[in-house]
Amino acid sequence: MLLEPKDGCVSLNNFKVALMRQATDAMTDSRVFEILNVMEPLSYQKLAYEEFCAAATSVYQLEALERWDQIAITAFDYFEQEGNRVISVEELVLELNLAPAAYSLLNDCIRNSDGKLSFLGYKRFLHGVTVRSSNTRHG
Repeated sequence: MLLEPKDGCVSLNNFKVALMRQATDAMTDSRVFEILNVMEPLSYQKLAYEEFCAAATSVYQLEALERWDQIAITAFDYFEQEGNRVISVEELVLELNLAPAAYSLLNDCIRNSDGKLSFLGYKRFLHGVTVRSSNTRHG
C-alpha cells in the first residue's frame, strides 16, 4: 500500500515519498537512500512490482545472508539463460566506469571459451568494481 502501485506498476517517485514518510535510522544505516540514487535512471519507467523489488535489492545487503553464495549462483544461472552475451574487456570497462588501465584487471571476468561474462565477472559487475590502481572516469 505504501508504494501505491497503479496498474500493477510501481513508481520510483512514490517509493521515495513513502520512504521519506517512514524513514528510520536502520534505513539510513542500510544505505537505502544511496540505493535510490543509483536507481534514479529508472524513475521515468514503469516497473512491475517484481522488477522494482529486484532493482531495489542491494548486493551488499544480500551478502549479509548465510545463503549469499547460493543466491549469487542462482542469479548467475538465470543471467546465463536470459542475458549473458559476448562482451569485450573494453565494453566491460565502460560499463563499470573504469579507466583503460583496468583492462588487465578485468581479463579474468570474461570467459575465453565464449567471450561471455564469467561468474567472477558477474559478481564484480554486481558490485560495481572499485579498482584503486585505475583512475575512474568521471563524466
